[in-house]
Amino acid sequence: MATGYAPVKTAVIGCGSISGVYIRSLSQLFSIIDLTALCNRTRSKAEEKAARYGVGRVMTLDEIAADPEIELAVNLTPPETHYEVIRQMLEAGKHVFTEKILTANLEQSRELTELAETRGLLLGAAPDTVLGAGVQTARKALDAGLIGRVTSCQVCINRNQSLNAEIFQMLRGSGGSLPYDVGVYYVGALLALLGPVAAVRAFGAPSPFHEPELLWTAGDGEGFRIPGSGLISASLRFESGVLASVLFDGSTVNAQQHVFTIFGSEGILKLGDPNTFNGPVTLVRPESGACVLPFTHGYDGQSLPEADGFGGEGGHRGVGAAELAWALRRGRRSARCGGMYGLHCQEVLFGMEEAARTGGTYEPRSRFVMEPLPSGFYSSIFGGMRGDAERSLMD
Repeated sequence: MATGYAPVKTAVIGCGSISGVYIRSLSQLFSIIDLTALCNRTRSKAEEKAARYGVGRVMTLDEIAADPEIELAVNLTPPETHYEVIRQMLEAGKHVFTEKILTANLEQSRELTELAETRGLLLGAAPDTVLGAGVQTARKALDAGLIGRVTSCQVCINRNQSLNAEIFQMLRGSGGSLPYDVGVYYVGALLALLGPVAAVRAFGAPSPFHEPELLWTAGDGEGFRIPGSGLISASLRFESGVLASVLFDGSTVNAQQHVFTIFGSEGILKLGDPNTFNGPVTLVRPESGACVLPFTHGYDGQSLPEADGFGGEGGHRGVGAAELAWALRRGRRSARCGGMYGLHCQEVLFGMEEAARTGGTYEPRSRFVMEPLPSGFYSSIFGGMRGDAERSLMD
């Protein structure tokens, strides 16, 4: 896409399991991104990814911080390292987009959003699936009044998070419990559709101890407990007055039964899995029954071949970083998946645990605004060629 804007020189920090789809998207999909370098604690992993995806340089954190040409750092490290990485990049004058969550500590996340604001830097955070075709189509349906006045909503997701943590060992640290690892996609989608949360009430239970005799990963040997709540049942009251019922159960089986339903005065909207970009959006109206709405936006996750197991419906991860890069070039003060959005996602999740712990009501301090993307731009047109979806990120 010829735009007349110089691409933003970008470095990816962290070359773990999610990095392949990010590196592929950032290097191949967005004209506004010039992916110039990769970084990983184990250098050989960065070298392997650089060779695979044609990225020219492998650098250390200090080298990225010192390089005046690199403007944007995309942080894909585990949550427990987010604070140190993001702070170093911000102090070096870099804009930052990070995988979820902002940090493993709410006050540290608040500190980083303030630091970015003070230094005039853009800070963004996943989940950026909210910029995908599914959630953006749902947002357009709500804004058009297709279900009338929104009154309530219900979301639910289940997994065996302890079993998952045997494979993905970063889940055993802070930020690895189901609410923070997966529930954040549901919270993020709710926020993108309905705006800020004013109050939280909840009940919860800790993650179970994963007994050694239950381990099936060869050579692991020791049991563990994922920090935080493995089960949360919460009620949210949005600033608009909408009420939400939320259930995140990480202590069951890996047969996901995701629920995402929005009830209105004139109809019902059902969304697919918000951990993907292409969850179907179904409209239910009295007497006419249910119909699946055609996507009104691009970024359906399908435009590039699979990369490292996160292709297909997840294949547009990185769109939030690209939208932030466009915000930078176009002189906007914040990105759609900006730091305040990331902070509010985290504070709502924190509020669930805090309300469950105290038996009281938690009222988030943070606020954010997320404008919808303009519609009518698509990821593939003209017989499957790359489409014009990137134009939707510009303003």
